[in-house]
Amino acid sequence: MLTIENLHVDVAGKEVLHDINLHIGEGETHVLMGPNGSGKTTLIRTIMGFSNYTVTKGRILYRGRDITNLPIHERARYGIGMMFQRPPTIAGLKLGKLLIAASGNKPELVAEYAASMHMADFLERDVNAGFSGGEIKRSEVLQLMLQQPEFVMLDEPESGVDLENIALIGSAIAKLVEKDRHIVHRHKSGLIITHTGYILDYLEADAGHMLCDGEIRCHGNPREILAVIKSKGYRECIECKKI
Repeated sequence: MLTIENLHVDVAGKEVLHDINLHIGEGETHVLMGPNGSGKTTLIRTIMGFSNYTVTKGRILYRGRDITNLPIHERARYGIGMMFQRPPTIAGLKLGKLLIAASGNKPELVAEYAASMHMADFLERDVNAGFSGGEIKRSEVLQLMLQQPEFVMLDEPESGVDLENIALIGSAIAKLVEKDRHIVHRHKSGLIITHTGYILDYLEADAGHMLCDGEIRCHGNPREILAVIKSKGYRECIECKKI
C-alpha cells in the first residue's frame, strides 16, 4: 500500500526527517509513536503532500506509484485521507455541505453517518466553529467515513478527547481500517500517530514504529513499544540506537 524509501524532509530550510524507511502492506494498520517535536506530524503531512514540507531525498510510493511530487488533491483522488490533530475553523462553510461533497452528493448517507457519530445537530454549523475537542475529532472521523479512503492517516485521534468520545471515535476508526473484517478480507490500511497509546484500547495495530529526532529508531509490536515508553519514558527510546 505505502512504501517510503530513504526519505529526507526539510521544513523552512531545516531538515526535520532523516532517512525514513517504512512499508505498510495492504490491510495493515501501523502506529507511529515518539516524543513531541520528533517529526511525526511532519511525516504524515509529507505523505499527504503539503507544500511547505520539502522532500530533498528519497521517495514515497503508493500502490507502486511514485507520488513524491504530486499535489494534495491528486493523492486524495488516489485514495489517501488524513485526520488533522488541530484542523482549521472554516467560517461560512456549513459542515453538512462539506459532508455532502465528501460523500459524492449522498445526503441520506450523510444523515445516517452523522447520526452514528452524534453529529446530526452540527450540520448547519460552520466547520469546527465553537466545537469542543471531542466534537472536532468526531467531525474529522465523520468526513473520513464519507470519503472512504483506502489509506488513512490519523494525527493523535485521542488528543483532547474525553473517555466517552474516544470510545466512539476508536470504534469508528476500527471500521475505517476494516478491523471488523477477517484479516484476509481487509484492503484498507492506516497509519496512526499516538502519543498516549489510548487508541490501542479500541483497535489492534499490526506494527509499531518509534520516531525520535527525525529518525525511525525501531520497529516492533506496538504494545511492547508502548510498555517501554510507559515504564521508562521516551528518554530510553532517544538513547537507544536500535534500528
